[in-house]
Amino acid sequence: MGATMTGLVSLLGLDPASYSPHALHSPQRTYIETNCYTDVIVELLHARGEEPLAAMGCTLRMDFEGDQWTFFKPYVEDLEALFGVDVHEMQPYRPLPEQAAEQIAAGRTLIVELDSWYLPDTAATSYGREHVKTSVVVEAIDPAGERLRYFHAAGLHELSGDDYRGVFRIGGEWSEDVLPPYTELVRFDAGEPLRGEKLRARARGLLRGHLERRPGSNPFVRFGEQLEQDLPRLLEGDAAAYHAYAFATVRMVGSAFEVAGAQARWLLGDEAAGACAALERIVEGSKILSFRLARRRAFDPGGTLETLAGGWEEAMSQLAGVLA
Repeated sequence: MGATMTGLVSLLGLDPASYSPHALHSPQRTYIETNCYTDVIVELLHARGEEPLAAMGCTLRMDFEGDQWTFFKPYVEDLEALFGVDVHEMQPYRPLPEQAAEQIAAGRTLIVELDSWYLPDTAATSYGREHVKTSVVVEAIDPAGERLRYFHAAGLHELSGDDYRGVFRIGGEWSEDVLPPYTELVRFDAGEPLRGEKLRARARGLLRGHLERRPGSNPFVRFGEQLEQDLPRLLEGDAAAYHAYAFATVRMVGSAFEVAGAQARWLLGDEAAGACAALERIVEGSKILSFRLARRRAFDPGGTLETLAGGWEEAMSQLAGVLA
């Protein structure tokens, strides 16, 4: 079917020029983007009329993993329980454009890791400058016309021509030692999506479960101990080293707990006022650490780290009381 398909095959019939992103990607937020995977899940659910905040209880399990913070993403079990969305790995054994077109025509889509070098929406960072893998969701594709519309970062975008051929490695000279991209199939037939109070009740139960599985010790204390060891190296390094470190640490955790605060406000309302205030202190402290590290000048992070650790303890305690 895909080999003879012509024209743009679209999952939802969306136009990037008129698409309005979810509030989690509002310019008013401290972290407009979280990470590539969570961002595309947010926009895919939002575009389908669902509330992605329901699936963000995973943020309460953020932990310091020794040299980075957890790369958080909604659990596939939560997506299925809340929205009837099934996400699982797919084998890209033939040309991806063909597979994408056929799956979209069948009412499904793909999450696929592509090279930001060819993604025009990354013009301010890696487009045409740096080869960086990133996850996108295919919203529409025209294999014959070489066009792709895709969810990435904070919105819906389109590419074509040379970028299309580059992102799918069509024609030209390509190294044979580059493996096919990691690809997941997204199906929407794993159950009826929950709405209204049923959605909130299930989301509350999932949030309670994630809270019960939060780190056993304060992760900001462990992060502070490691930062003390890493700080001399970071201050001596270049901008590239800082950005890599910041994305894996302060930016990752700051964006995660900003999402956690948004979910708590949506799900728990005034009951979560104390928890949200504590989570906001984590977001602000992460931003402060980012700025100070970016200057690459010696500083004492002790006070900020104490604020972060205290914010985590209070947020977890407040949420435990509300969800008990």
